[in-house]
Amino acid sequence: MKHEPVSPPDCRIASVLVVDDHPLYAEALCSALRHVFDDPHIETVTCLQDALDTLRPGFSPDLVMLDLKLPDVTGICGLLRLRDQMPDTPILVNSSLASDDIVAAVKSAGAAGFLCKDAPIQTLKLALSEIRLGHKFFETVPRNGSVSGQRSLDVREISQRILQLTPQQSRVMRLICAGKQNKQIAYEMNLAEATVKAHITVLLRRLGVQNRTQAAVLVESVGLNFSGDYAESEAESSVGR
Repeated sequence: MKHEPVSPPDCRIASVLVVDDHPLYAEALCSALRHVFDDPHIETVTCLQDALDTLRPGFSPDLVMLDLKLPDVTGICGLLRLRDQMPDTPILVNSSLASDDIVAAVKSAGAAGFLCKDAPIQTLKLALSEIRLGHKFFETVPRNGSVSGQRSLDVREISQRILQLTPQQSRVMRLICAGKQNKQIAYEMNLAEATVKAHITVLLRRLGVQNRTQAAVLVESVGLNFSGDYAESEAESSVGR
């Protein structure tokens, strides 16, 4: 675990915004926050848009707890948008996925820390205590804990894998990165949901990941601009080779 100074020591944490769509985990976060901080005001929301709306009336939290996977956004896009709104507020990222790629991505995006969702409560409290002291806290991830379970992939390798996708699979991947669920993807692409699931199965295999969340995080963690037009045109050109 790495602890780096991020702001003046002994920062007062009087208000916290918890952004997480898992009720039990959010409840555990709130409990830990109340144990570490002195009767903090806690606001909980389940999606990024609600988080942004919460800030508009004048609520300015001293700390944000952010899940990487939310109903309306997946990957570091949510972190980047919150950083734009609150550049000086520490954001502690929580994720059920743990890899060198993800930790490096959230760190470079300006997060105050990273914590695995399966971390014990003692580690969570330690992370909160470190941030209260003005430090950054990044939980150590096993070296073999990359998104694919193999070594970390660089941008070129990820790009090559994306080039292997068909235009339909590329569009599915773009919609996954936008946080769309299978039913929404099926509706937007005018496909049967079973067909969408089949496309996802193939693209997961080609990207070397196990689920759609890992695919989205893998693409976004290297800062790849996965626009639909780019992906589809590149995929078409690769098919013609």
